Amino acid sequence: MSRKTIYFHHSFLAFAILLLLLITVLALVFVGVVGVAFSNIGFTPAVILLILVGTLLGSAVNIPLFKLKTAVPITREEYVNHFGVFYRIPKVEYSQAITIVAINVGGALIPTAVSIYLLSRAAPSMILVSLVGVAVVALVARAVARPVKGIGIVTPAFIPPIAAAVAALVLAPSEPRTVAYVAGVLGTLIGADLSNLGVIKKLGAPVASIGGAGTFDGVFLSGIIAVLLAGI
Repeated sequence: MSRKTIYFHHSFLAFAILLLLLITVLALVFVGVVGVAFSNIGFTPAVILLILVGTLLGSAVNIPLFKLKTAVPITREEYVNHFGVFYRIPKVEYSQAITIVAINVGGALIPTAVSIYLLSRAAPSMILVSLVGVAVVALVARAVARPVKGIGIVTPAFIPPIAAAVAALVLAPSEPRTVAYVAGVLGTLIGADLSNLGVIKKLGAPVASIGGAGTFDGVFLSGIIAVLLAGI
């Protein structure tokens, strides 16, 4: 991997805000406000610490999967002189652009692994409810996601996790944490990134990371909200 695939995509202020949220939630975990709820599924405070810190720090690491090549139009201007009069003639040339499609460690790999673990420990009925939640959040994320040239797919940070929280409270009011986390993570990744892979090569971004810039905030906040819901 190179500097193209290892970098923090947040500004210092945005990273500081996420870090403050992380510290606040971890404080709640370690004083026992929500730690008991997660201990029922094998998540000790130390494990929750590793998951959330690993998610935040892992956002800087993108593992390359494949490359996409596309022709990018470049408009140049030429001037032609006829009888002393200059005419401006636009000329379109094409240059090849390469986009590295990668997967983000903190925004995709770690949360997906946690989601699979949670589903493996859940009852069949809870798995079905969680998948319904994933579908709901995926539709919401798909609706609000926007392709941005030079960046990739961008999603409003709070909309997918809020949708996941609402879906969790409606579908599983007595056990919302699993649905909130799984739906928030997988729904955001599917609805925002995976469903828009077809337009990635048209954006001219040097790196398009699944779970990276544009969708990481939604995935990270889904984890935060799931922890907070455990205290309800």
